[in-house]
Amino acid sequence: MPFLIFATGNPHKIKEVSQLLGDAWDIRSLPEMGITEELPENQDTLEGNALEKARYIYEKLGENCFAEDTGLEIEALGGAPGVYTARFAGEDKDPDANMNRALELLRGQTNRRARFRTVVALILDGREFLFEGIAEGNIRLEKSGAQGFGYDPIFEPDGFTQTFAQMDAALKNRISHRGKAIQKLIAFLSSRATH
Repeated sequence: MPFLIFATGNPHKIKEVSQLLGDAWDIRSLPEMGITEELPENQDTLEGNALEKARYIYEKLGENCFAEDTGLEIEALGGAPGVYTARFAGEDKDPDANMNRALELLRGQTNRRARFRTVVALILDGREFLFEGIAEGNIRLEKSGAQGFGYDPIFEPDGFTQTFAQMDAALKNRISHRGKAIQKLIAFLSSRATH
């Protein structure tokens, strides 16, 4: 079975992506590859950050890998937090503090439209490919649910009355931004495997 390095140390993301990719690929995390340092994220776009992380790992290990960057883009906040999603309330990347800041900034705001956007950067045999996934929805007035991670308890995707944090993993993986981007990655990898 071929293996791909997922340039993250986040166990939630590893689990989510492994469930999506199934048995076709052996997904290995950075800790499994002996990499524990923080990856560089110095770009001002999600595409830039995803590529920067993937290139860093490819140059270091010389193995096929992919990285992703995800942003929550809130309409009433001019697209913020966007590329600063993980650090919205500070460098310690505290999900609760991040959600609280978003809710505070939206207090009294009737426009609660938002979207999650994920960009996956794949480096396969030295060539770079990008895949994007978007989930449109609204920011709830308060947190609901205990599943998921990040901003999941305050994001309600269009067409549903539950937040991502209230959904089971299979449903969330099918409709989420990361799920959609990874599905595109899977379709691409499957097409390569059959040639």
